[in-house]
Amino acid sequence: MSDEKIRGLLSTAGQESPLTPGTVPGDVPEGLAWWRGKAQESLFSASTASPGSWSANDDAYRLSAFIDSCYDDSEHAESLRDAIMDQFPPDSEEGLFTAVARKASPFSALAYALGPDAVMRLPGWFGDFLFDAEQVRTQLPAAEETLALTGVRRRDVVERIHSWMTGLGDDPNHDADELLDGPLRVLRHAISTGQGAAGHVRWY
Repeated sequence: MSDEKIRGLLSTAGQESPLTPGTVPGDVPEGLAWWRGKAQESLFSASTASPGSWSANDDAYRLSAFIDSCYDDSEHAESLRDAIMDQFPPDSEEGLFTAVARKASPFSALAYALGPDAVMRLPGWFGDFLFDAEQVRTQLPAAEETLALTGVRRRDVVERIHSWMTGLGDDPNHDADELLDGPLRVLRHAISTGQGAAGHVRWY
């Protein structure tokens, strides 16, 4: 989106820092501390009922609930998300990336795979952001450091995404590589065209 459109969206929404809480909810630091203690563990075990899939343990459900609790579902945030979606092009193109799944959230899968410290380096707040062109340029290096993975690290992240999407969802064929590459493609496209960019997580 152009900076002009972004300013218009923010003006209509009456927000200066969209989709990012002005103050972090009090239970978030506690939840992050717990997550950091579990970050190196697998929260899933191989499914005996469905070969190639995974079964979630109690900590996986707890982490899912924590990530969900960080979602801003206030009326003004949802209204802004609606306005942003109205700007989406009708057809897929280089500047658009979407990840859709039943039951399990693709962003939560990505968060589990990357770990808490990496997630906090991502642009915005738990998958939500609205940046003008200058902010995109500022945020891209951290996004690349977090998502442009190779080798063993990428393989492990892809496997953890797969375990989430089968252990908490029913999407064994979810494109984990695209979940890493798609957001970077959008940010790089925004820079190459001198535009801003938006991202958000939605539940239906």
